[in-house]
Amino acid sequence: MSYCRWSSMDWTCDLYCYEDVAGGWTTHVAGRRRVGDIPSDRVNDFCEGKISGEEFMRLHQEQMRVLETLPLVDIELPHAGETFSDPSLEDFRERLVGLRSLGYRFPDHVFESIDEEIAEAVKSGEAKNQA
Repeated sequence: MSYCRWSSMDWTCDLYCYEDVAGGWTTHVAGRRRVGDIPSDRVNDFCEGKISGEEFMRLHQEQMRVLETLPLVDIELPHAGETFSDPSLEDFRERLVGLRSLGYRFPDHVFESIDEEIAEAVKSGEAKNQA
């Protein structure tokens, strides 16, 4: 399961984060990002039945056409293009807090998901920093 991908936030996400099958949590940091306005394909509206499959496909195709025209520019922040592996959810969360403070873009719901998982781990006695 990924927490976010490059395609998150209509292709404006700077991170690709997931729990790694080899253990730990992996964060890939983009080295470049697109510049310009990217139209939404409204995937969430489609998943919630608010727009039809045909409308979603039209919006998605438009989004892909626009993405092909937008230039990629180097991200000039520390850690651009790097990959990190964190051994625990707490360390993973701390890493993301640091990346967010540097200016990297990713969905807020990533923190919500991590916090829910940490709370569940504490409840089941598996958390790294349990008392």
